[in-house]
Amino acid sequence: MPEVTHPRKLTILAICCLALLMVGMDTSIVNVALTSIRTDLHASVSGLQWTVDAYTMVLATLLLLAGSTGDRLGRRRVFLAGLVVFTSGSLLCSVAPGLGWLIVFRMVQAVGGSMLNPVAMGIITNVFTETKERAFAIGVWGATVGVSIGLGPVVGGLLIESVGWRGIFWINIPIGLAAIVLVTLFVPESKAERARRPDPLGQVLVILLLASLTWAIIEAPRLGWSSVRTLLVLAVTVAALVALLGWEKRREEPLIELRFFRSVPFSSATVMAVCAFGNYAGFLFLNTLYLQQVRDYSALEAGVATLPLAVGSLFFAPLSGRIVGTRGPRIPLVGAGVLMTLGAVMLLHADRGTPLTYVLASYLLFSIGFGLVNTPITNSAVAGMPRSRAGLASAFATTSRQIGATLGVAVVGSVLNSSLGGRTVHEGFASAETACWWVVAGCGAAIVVIGLMATSGWAKQTAERVLTEDLPPMGHIQPAKP
Repeated sequence: MPEVTHPRKLTILAICCLALLMVGMDTSIVNVALTSIRTDLHASVSGLQWTVDAYTMVLATLLLLAGSTGDRLGRRRVFLAGLVVFTSGSLLCSVAPGLGWLIVFRMVQAVGGSMLNPVAMGIITNVFTETKERAFAIGVWGATVGVSIGLGPVVGGLLIESVGWRGIFWINIPIGLAAIVLVTLFVPESKAERARRPDPLGQVLVILLLASLTWAIIEAPRLGWSSVRTLLVLAVTVAALVALLGWEKRREEPLIELRFFRSVPFSSATVMAVCAFGNYAGFLFLNTLYLQQVRDYSALEAGVATLPLAVGSLFFAPLSGRIVGTRGPRIPLVGAGVLMTLGAVMLLHADRGTPLTYVLASYLLFSIGFGLVNTPITNSAVAGMPRSRAGLASAFATTSRQIGATLGVAVVGSVLNSSLGGRTVHEGFASAETACWWVVAGCGAAIVVIGLMATSGWAKQTAERVLTEDLPPMGHIQPAKP
């Protein structure tokens, strides 16, 4: 690739961040719109779960495929395809005639979204080649996450109040079209020197595994855990898992490197990513219902009230990175778990009369914990990995985050549905929410325990053994720096 000037590099970074802003806003905007969608399309709690999870589930299952496809076919080409599909999916969502169609069109959005984040990161790392400038670019990328989380609920509230819930999808269309034009003009094409071979059977098994598990968690409260349909779907989940493990062991270039899991830091990072992002997605899902169904806030008022949830990512993610760089990942991991647990425990008995300042304080604590957790998860995933595998390990951590977001909404919504006992959300939320908050608090406590284990001397030894096993005969591959 020819030399790219510094101004053009900054332009490319801005274009990639624009795509991230669009995808990030979409998730939080949809959460604020759930009450309006429920009223307009007569959706049940499980229907609302699917509105959120259809997107994150498809996104989670396609991230690894999209990243490797970009390396193979060209990152600019795949990025453009992702923008076209995501923008088209947004247009379809805005005209969905019913809940079923909305869920299907959300899945179309997710196919496009899966081509944006991992491929955009590949474009950034390919354009910003020097260590310092790459660190700056990744820092801007991370800050964009916080901005998108903060803007999403407020922008969503304004759109819902003015034009209705369909407006939350209209906003993606001009942004997507602008990004398509800018990518065409400014982003150079790039490919990996040696791309990984595709693993279509592994990809199908991953989709089958996550889809069947999510379906069972969401639908079991309605059908019964012992019903024939639930048991059959769970059997499919187990069969897909067994088949995936057997198939991946036999491949030279598997979709999922199973030997990575012999490294305790990597395995721990995977579990913590699921817990942390499941926690956040479940927290956001619950609070959307609490603010609008229990406190009777408008969509805009609910969006403004959730602004403290953006503070953690925006201000504490960079701080977490500095702590990891100087003191290691243990302090931010433990701090994250403790704060997320406290934030959930404070809301165990929240009702209509709970002071708003108290609720906002719980949001702030939870968001600081969430802001602290992201960098040490990535650090734990790549610590000790050979450089040739560090990118794949980081990509799997990203996939685990999306799996967590999917399961978080599924599990919390399932517990809420069971606790409601046939009552509407408006009637029974205040008495049914306690069990849900205990689930969120339990995930926070799990991050504390796993974080301590992942940063122990024993854990570091397991990572070193995986590195040694993965080294080529001459030992030229060096471990990735945290």
